[in-house]
Amino acid sequence: MSRAPYVGLHVTSGDRRATAADIVASVQREIASGALPAGSRLPPVRALERQLGLSKNTAQAAYDELVARGLVEARAREGVFVLAGLRSAAPPPLLEAPLPAVVPPPLSRPDLPQRGTTPLSTVFIDPELLPTERIAECARSVLREKMPSQYEAQGYRPLREAIAKRLSARGLDVEADEVIITTGSQQSLDIVARALTVRRIALESPVYAYAKLLFESLGHEQIGLPIDPFREGGGIDLELWERRLAEGPPPALAYLISSFHNPTGYSYTSAELRGVLELCRRYGVAILEDDWGSDMLSDGEYRPMLRMLGGKHVLYVNSFTKKLLPSLRIGFVAASPELVPTLVAMKRLSTLGNAWLTEAVVAEFLDRGYYDTHLQALQKALDQRYAACLEALDELMPDGVRWTRPGGGPTLWLEVPRRIDLAALEAHLARRGVVVSNQSAAFLGAQHLHGFRIAYAFLGEEQLRAALTILGDALRTL
Repeated sequence: MSRAPYVGLHVTSGDRRATAADIVASVQREIASGALPAGSRLPPVRALERQLGLSKNTAQAAYDELVARGLVEARAREGVFVLAGLRSAAPPPLLEAPLPAVVPPPLSRPDLPQRGTTPLSTVFIDPELLPTERIAECARSVLREKMPSQYEAQGYRPLREAIAKRLSARGLDVEADEVIITTGSQQSLDIVARALTVRRIALESPVYAYAKLLFESLGHEQIGLPIDPFREGGGIDLELWERRLAEGPPPALAYLISSFHNPTGYSYTSAELRGVLELCRRYGVAILEDDWGSDMLSDGEYRPMLRMLGGKHVLYVNSFTKKLLPSLRIGFVAASPELVPTLVAMKRLSTLGNAWLTEAVVAEFLDRGYYDTHLQALQKALDQRYAACLEALDELMPDGVRWTRPGGGPTLWLEVPRRIDLAALEAHLARRGVVVSNQSAAFLGAQHLHGFRIAYAFLGEEQLRAALTILGDALRTL
């Protein structure tokens, strides 16, 4: 019986010897491009073995993987053939179904900067400072375990235990059963907001914009509590906050970012922490504390937080997202025991449960002690970038421009004179390849600050200085 001739196959592997993965990728690429049409016979294993200098097992493993992916089929005594694509032309619809009516996107902002631009306002940290190799080691270790068939709605218990242990070492009274693992801190805010019986929340202004927009989307009335990092005597005017809380029915909750506030970089003083606790107790307002940045403070030191001073009734949210690897999307909320069942139920309604794999990888990372050594290196790098940023601002900014000095975290706030049109400045910088974020969505009511974030954690020193040079020139021009 004569066989169909086999096709010549080009396998890309760079300067090294090809692997099974290289063969799979090359065949997949050629099928997708149309260079290998359906029915094409691939080279026999022995021919591929001679061509690429591979072992028979490597070539066979590549073909087995291609079969498993449904790209080829192995026919006994005939060879390996490319399968026809499964996609067929869709028939015309019988009736055109109506589209649902949806709200416009609340905040249309890309998650990642466009290639060729310099993001001067991002809250993310330079990927070069993140421990991707050690995370990969932990992932490989976890993948060797037997993957459970069921998820845990409250979150992977070893991770909850590791988080409770870390928080206890920082002076917080937290048990593993009081921790709920979430998809970043955003899901923590979501499940807490969904659980409230009174749809009224107090929050700082400006504030983390995606929290404000989330609460709005859930139908919560919002009370703005102004923060002004340039205010004489501290960023919080407690008398003004009290007047805001007294204006109507008390809110169910105050959402507060007490350390390295987003977006201003401000951290509450100890007197402000006590004052806020007293104010919330007086008006019967529960507290949701977002402590996203306190462990970016130098030398492993920690400031007191509302959860430490106010006890278990303070809902405490934190995340590994920014500091470890954003794509892992691991956050958590620590709650008093009586709230945990409701919050877990709210999480079930939205996601049922989260992926075991990413939670197990982070648990492994913590268990090995990698997180502490990573934080030490990260804090040192951020200190250097922070000092370089302050030096560049002192040198490059024109008169009338001022900025916060947070002493840690990834960003600071730059305040420009009121005569500068922020929209015009943003457009001017964009033409020079520098992107700053419009912060109008972060304010409730009147926009009492006139500026934007400066990100020194994402950019290297030279890149940051170049962007600040362009910014200084733009401010003088406008």
